[in-house]
Amino acid sequence: MTAADRIICEVFKSSRKEEMYLYVDKRQGLEEIPEALLEQFGKPVPVFTLLLTADKPLARVNAADVLAAIADQGYYFQMPPAKDDYLLDLYRTPTQAVY
Repeated sequence: MTAADRIICEVFKSSRKEEMYLYVDKRQGLEEIPEALLEQFGKPVPVFTLLLTADKPLARVNAADVLAAIADQGYYFQMPPAKDDYLLDLYRTPTQAVY
């Protein structure tokens, strides 16, 4: 395993939108994040720091993809999961009690 295969990764959550995260190399911090992205993201709130390796299981993303994005652009931006259309339809449809 080389140094490029693992990094100390810091994860920030968005202060504006639930389930939106930024993964960065802890050594670089937020200096590589474009200003336009930070404006959308809001104030980055530190969540946790971890040793990230390509085979590390993560909840919703592939760790190898995160490592590649951080190496290429200095960060990995995780959007909130898409809401299933049928759940939105259930929410919009008035329900009636069945007795």
